[in-house]
Amino acid sequence: MKVAVPKEVWEGECRVALVPESVKKLVKAGIEVAVEKGAGEASFLSDAAYEEAGAQVEPDVSALLGGADFVLKVRPPMDHPTVGKHEVELMKEGAMLLTSLLPIKHLDAVRKLAAHKISAFSTDCIPRTTRAQSMDTLSSMANIAGYKAVLIAADQLAKYFPMFMTAAGTIFSAKVFVIGAGVAGLQAIATAKRLGATVTATDTRAVVKEQIESLGGKFAAVESSEDAQTASGYAKELSQDFYKKQSELIAAQCKANDVVITTALIGGVKAPKLITEEMVQSMQPGSVIVDLAAEAGGNCVLTEPGKTVVKHGVKICAPLNLPSDMPLHGSTLYSRNLTTFTLEFWKDGEFNLDLEDEIIAGALVTHAGEVRHEPTKKALEGGEG
Repeated sequence: MKVAVPKEVWEGECRVALVPESVKKLVKAGIEVAVEKGAGEASFLSDAAYEEAGAQVEPDVSALLGGADFVLKVRPPMDHPTVGKHEVELMKEGAMLLTSLLPIKHLDAVRKLAAHKISAFSTDCIPRTTRAQSMDTLSSMANIAGYKAVLIAADQLAKYFPMFMTAAGTIFSAKVFVIGAGVAGLQAIATAKRLGATVTATDTRAVVKEQIESLGGKFAAVESSEDAQTASGYAKELSQDFYKKQSELIAAQCKANDVVITTALIGGVKAPKLITEEMVQSMQPGSVIVDLAAEAGGNCVLTEPGKTVVKHGVKICAPLNLPSDMPLHGSTLYSRNLTTFTLEFWKDGEFNLDLEDEIIAGALVTHAGEVRHEPTKKALEGGEG
């Protein structure tokens, strides 16, 4: 089997799907690896490092993708800016693709993958099970986002994060409020505490209380008997009464804190509007909101994805693709996830495409000309995209 890693052409994407340490593992397992020339440059990984690891460096992306049995990418396939063709069209019919496809958001790419009979796996669809934990790119990238969000907040805030006792008097620690205690939120709590802030966090799932407190944060919760978590571990939609109480809690916390970091998604893709303009108005001038749900539209109604704006004296930062801002570790962690997935199904010198396996079944979006991922199929049938 020949694995190919093209250079990412998505604007602003600095990560690469495989790093040299992963190439070594795949080559040792008997897998041939080819990497496009310059694919790792933005992650500070040289072509020489790939060659030393055992990869072939290919200057022609058309030849690279056309000769691959399995293509590994970071971003969904798209129109190639220099070749003039869609990346799917450059792949050979019947090949496999592993990437963070986010299929419901990229239905045109899904259509092309199905038409080209590509077996496409989306890492964001991998089931959240113990066995699949080491393949979970959502978690590894969210960890980076949570860390970077706090650094952005500390940089933009007009105050120190830690408490200082000086000859000029005492400076009290900044107060940080984190909305959502998934992987990104928990990392934000831990990082803010390491920088000396006082941290409060909330989540619709009461089961995260212990995790928040173990990191030194205070848990602020809505009293409710509703089950806020799906079987796969995601937050789910709840009653209007719950959201009314939650809104009151968030309003009080926004007013009381210097920094608000939002990470809330429903089903991993939908960003609920949690911070109103009135809540922003209630915050102290110089306060900061970092909206990590910006790519899904944002948790704050005043968020402008990809921009930092000042509204009512509050800085609202809406970064996109924070893992790309840490390309070396972003690539390394992502690469380890993809390598684990690939080797998990590498049996007797071939990739075992076991359609009955729960991981394969969950991650497989298109296969043999069909769309197999039910939510994506419904979106296509509904005429979206």
